[in-house]
Amino acid sequence: MRGGFPLLSSAVAVALAVAAGVWPSIRSAALGGPDAAEVRAAAVIPDQDWTLPAKGSYTLPAASADGLPPVITNIETQDKVVFLTIDDGYEYDAEFVKIIRERKVPILTFLTTSYIPMHGPYFWALKNAGSQMENHTVNHANLPGLDAEGQKKEICGASDAIEQQYARRPAIFRPPFGAFNDTTKQVAKECGLKSIILWSAEYYNGTTSPQGVPDAFARGDGGQGFKPGDIILMHYRKGLAKQMTTMLGWIEEQGFKPAALENYLPVSLGGNAPG
Repeated sequence: MRGGFPLLSSAVAVALAVAAGVWPSIRSAALGGPDAAEVRAAAVIPDQDWTLPAKGSYTLPAASADGLPPVITNIETQDKVVFLTIDDGYEYDAEFVKIIRERKVPILTFLTTSYIPMHGPYFWALKNAGSQMENHTVNHANLPGLDAEGQKKEICGASDAIEQQYARRPAIFRPPFGAFNDTTKQVAKECGLKSIILWSAEYYNGTTSPQGVPDAFARGDGGQGFKPGDIILMHYRKGLAKQMTTMLGWIEEQGFKPAALENYLPVSLGGNAPG
């Protein structure tokens, strides 16, 4: 799951963007991201909102009895929907933003914040296109190999960076490699995170599967195709626009559609649904 922002301070940048309705002029091209004009154009378009699912069409994930963030791999729903989640952030693809905005595709980004200095404006544009920025640690560390303090630096540090940069503190966490232990869950709670999202299927976009198959799609249960409520793992890799177009074709062919995962999670678990 592994594949570094504006020169203005984040607080000033957000304030200017809100006041003027645009992202301030920055040397983003030199940082490997979109040029300033592209970022400003994206910023003036209102944030995309997603339609809430019909009441009774899904089951809200339950809280954990121990009070720690529950681990969620799929959503129990009657709807033929899947949830596209994209990790990391080390590759930039301007065409991908265009696809997400024009085709109105709900995605959820789990951002590794060490990439903000390189691609911060890119993820601002994606935020406006409808993707929340959620927590995927600072450095994509293997968390079980760290003590509590080390995990806190990775997890709380990422939440701090995302809040500073994008004016919203993450509420949802995905541990790198899907690896976590009891300490991870406790630290995630202390950092203000309400749920841990894993996945039920992975699209190995821009890479090969463990079996050596390029751009493979694999279910965790060994089955084929999509199931209602699948949480699908993808990554910000080179060629993402083409890879997303492929994924959307597969989804349509099987009679499914992408939906916003946050609308199927209760507020108590970091989502938008009542409960």
